[in-house]
Amino acid sequence: MKNIILAVDLNPIIEPILEVLDAILWPLIAIVVAVGTIYCVFLGIKIAKSDEQNSREKAKKDLIGAIIGFVIIFVLIVALKIAVPILEEWVKSQV
Repeated sequence: MKNIILAVDLNPIIEPILEVLDAILWPLIAIVVAVGTIYCVFLGIKIAKSDEQNSREKAKKDLIGAIIGFVIIFVLIVALKIAVPILEEWVKSQV
């Protein structure tokens, strides 16, 4: 069974997927940074304009959640960008 699996060439299937991933990741990083910045500025303005303490606290919590969320998304995208060549080499070594 293992000989049959080793005889299959997965390179024609894997190459286009890796190329698409590589082409999408840099624009995706730019979009996440832009959207995150705009949303955080919007929430900062919301904090500055809020009159009531209750709405100010809610805006602060939203801002902290947005910052944490965008940092996590950014780190995951960068990790994927770093992992794609490593995964490509691993797949090639398995064939």
